[in-house]
Amino acid sequence: MANTSKRGFASMDEDKQREIASKGGHAAHEKGTAHEFTSEEAREAGRKGGETVSQNREHMAEIGREGGKHSHSGGRNQENNETDNEENQTKGTQGGTREQHAEAGRQSHKNR
Repeated sequence: MANTSKRGFASMDEDKQREIASKGGHAAHEKGTAHEFTSEEAREAGRKGGETVSQNREHMAEIGREGGKHSHSGGRNQENNETDNEENQTKGTQGGTREQHAEAGRQSHKNR
């Protein structure tokens, strides 16, 4: 069989592939032939993607580590950590005020 590894779309670098694919997507939308997902289709695709990603334990551990870094600094840079930690200890929360946490709780219960 002939060696085709140096030919075609698959042999291009990822940026070039992405650029070409993007042009195709834009053209399909302009023409009206692009598939538009319903909210149910999008929900199902997201669920499947989440299941697939969550099977990679190292990836999930990295996400958790990053989230922990951000929640302990309140999303701010390291310079403010000492002040933030003192403030958070007096408030009893990290990553937001009591009011913000209460509002988030109310919001999450609406969706059940």
